[in-house]
Amino acid sequence: MREADIADPAIEVFSQFYKQLESGETGVIREDDIEPMTSPPMLDDVSISEEAAADALGKTVIIKLNGGLGTSMGLDRAKSLLTVRDGKNFLDLLVDQVTSARKQHQIRLPLLFMNSFRTRDDTLEALARYPDLAVGGLPLDFMQNREPKLFAEDLTPVEWPDDPSLEWCPPGHGDLYPALEGSGLLDALLNEGFRYASVSNGDNLGAAPNAQIAGWFAQSGAPYAAEVCRRTVNDRKGGHLAIRKSDSQLILRDTGQTAEEEMHFFTDEHRHPFFHTNNLWFDLQVLRDTLTERNSVLGLPMIRNTKTVDPADPGTPSVIQIESAMGAAVEVFEGATAICVPRARFLPVKTTNELLLLRSDSYHLSDDRQLVATTDSTPEILLDSDYYKLVDDFEQRIPHPPSLREATKLTVQGDHTFGSGVVVRGDVELATDEPITIPDGSVLGGE
Repeated sequence: MREADIADPAIEVFSQFYKQLESGETGVIREDDIEPMTSPPMLDDVSISEEAAADALGKTVIIKLNGGLGTSMGLDRAKSLLTVRDGKNFLDLLVDQVTSARKQHQIRLPLLFMNSFRTRDDTLEALARYPDLAVGGLPLDFMQNREPKLFAEDLTPVEWPDDPSLEWCPPGHGDLYPALEGSGLLDALLNEGFRYASVSNGDNLGAAPNAQIAGWFAQSGAPYAAEVCRRTVNDRKGGHLAIRKSDSQLILRDTGQTAEEEMHFFTDEHRHPFFHTNNLWFDLQVLRDTLTERNSVLGLPMIRNTKTVDPADPGTPSVIQIESAMGAAVEVFEGATAICVPRARFLPVKTTNELLLLRSDSYHLSDDRQLVATTDSTPEILLDSDYYKLVDDFEQRIPHPPSLREATKLTVQGDHTFGSGVVVRGDVELATDEPITIPDGSVLGGE
């Protein structure tokens, strides 16, 4: 890692995780050891003056995780460059949201991207269209670290001469903290007078700058806070917060930390009623002090992922990738808390199902470039993965998103190509064994 110029904080973290792996640690959190979190504070109950809210947001930096390529959707560039709607991609809309908040509150509000070596060049090239985006001497991005994959058989680092890039893997978004420190950006932010960080995934356009949450967080005095939402049947895979019985500490449990035989507890939206949105807030000064005290190792729980050297080739040897989740920092800081936010704060795009929703009339773009739902409930979308999983295939078959404002559910099985002006009403299920085109102006469902 030193030969590859990996920063010392990342090496320290990897070394600690490696020792845990050697000792047989699995990172599994047992159901008997936790209690569900059932009553977090509600954002709807928060009352903050406009002045206090704007002051808190003015001390905040917005950080977006931007290391992914969206390979599961067939993309080979930064996922944030995918067009969402109105000719704008994720990056464009994120920039618009931040610049709108700057104008509204008359604040600096830096926007920073945590890139990977696969996304950095494309991202910075796209951001060059915004010459006024950078704040002071701060950069627009910092780099996620990388670490060696380990052969599962003996925990030695992978050597793969045919493609040396396959010897390395990302360490999960828990790398946020050592990356901030190792890049020098943490100290630079503090020197510029910023106190708080608001972090979220780059593909979640719901997590726009929010002065009310910033004001609540500053007023709470908490070192760290997680945004959670009420779980539905569609949120069973998302990580959740829980209370550790041994010390009453709030912790995060993810799928990779759940024993297979206990997944029915994990996916029970009634037992664990709130899921973690991966939107979080933390105090930059507290983070600086804690990293100094702990020699750059926060002590996040280890996530042990077993994969193959080449993810696209299951015949290659089995490897272990050591990861951590940034949300797990909730258990590091004494006094860490959570707040339940409206579902509008959680609008990720992981599949073309969600992309179709955001491109449709189920949402519109507000003046401050936020996606606003146009209906009281969001329709469920289930597109046949054989024909719609990849973005190119999806756009070929649905060049014009149908109207979904009157829809409750759209299920598409088989090869359907949608004409323009198609309207979906109620619960509609389409199925075909042969390719079929839905004519322009068709009304599906309803009376």
